[in-house]
Amino acid sequence: MNAQLQAPLPKFKELNVSNRFIGDRQALDAAWQRDGYWFFRDVLDKDVIARVRRTYLNYLVDLGAVQLDDSADGYAVRDVSQLPSAVNTTLLNQRRVERMITAAPTINAFFNTIFDCDPFWVPFTVHRTVAPNADHALPRLEFIHHDGIYNEGLPFLICWIPLDVIDTEVGGLAVVEGVHRRPTLHRKEGMKIHPIRQEDVPQSAWCGTTYRPGDVLLMSLDTPHSGIRNWSKDRFRFSMDTRVMPSNGANLPLVGTVASVTAEQVVIRDSRGEHTLRFDDRSFVRGFQGDQMPIAEVAKRYHAGLEVIAAFDGDRVINLRPQT
Repeated sequence: MNAQLQAPLPKFKELNVSNRFIGDRQALDAAWQRDGYWFFRDVLDKDVIARVRRTYLNYLVDLGAVQLDDSADGYAVRDVSQLPSAVNTTLLNQRRVERMITAAPTINAFFNTIFDCDPFWVPFTVHRTVAPNADHALPRLEFIHHDGIYNEGLPFLICWIPLDVIDTEVGGLAVVEGVHRRPTLHRKEGMKIHPIRQEDVPQSAWCGTTYRPGDVLLMSLDTPHSGIRNWSKDRFRFSMDTRVMPSNGANLPLVGTVASVTAEQVVIRDSRGEHTLRFDDRSFVRGFQGDQMPIAEVAKRYHAGLEVIAAFDGDRVINLRPQT
């Protein structure tokens, strides 16, 4: 058994709370540089969060995974065997459930206060309805990584939103504080990117907390983190992570659908028309499991009509990825 499987859940210190810096640009920037994240308590509209949580519950009811009880928010876990194995629930993406948050005026107003401009929501969202896991032989930390190694040229912030009370038993998110300015802890073999090994993370850098509806965690692309497996007996972990950035930034990505694609170029259509971008040997094209693919294979796996996000420099693709 390798070291990753044997490693226990690290001891966490509490996340630093950034509420007191709201409205102070210099203090917010200093906290970001120091920690690699902002964690805000009780700042998002709880009515919006409750509606999203109820949508998740209804999704699980339709799958037979839970049964609602007589209370407003309660449920009982039933059969979780039919749940999709993928953590990113396709049906919730197809229904564009994230727009309940990204289109909410109260949510956008909060982000305006920390960005000093409107937010630009990058359409890449993962909806998590994580069932209790009885297999305690698996490591508690699911997948230690940082997003920057997969997303060169896409300077978004990771936006993680708890939709329920999430303590360590239910899982939540473990964050590695203050290492975002150091060299990456990922190892690469050619195009293969390996997860970060727990033994390579400074023990004193792990942070976490009990998350509650209304909280939001924003992380740097270079901040390592990991989901924690749900070891509760009767609770799902409901959370959403999406991507956001200030709308006044200079490097906003191109968001649209593929009109055509070859091994040499991709044509992307958005509301302004069609944009032709060329590939070169530095272009990172992301596969559908987060891997980097050879440029020669792009036309086999991308297709007309696919919704994509592209970082670009002039007419050159820096990074191309599916929206979901």
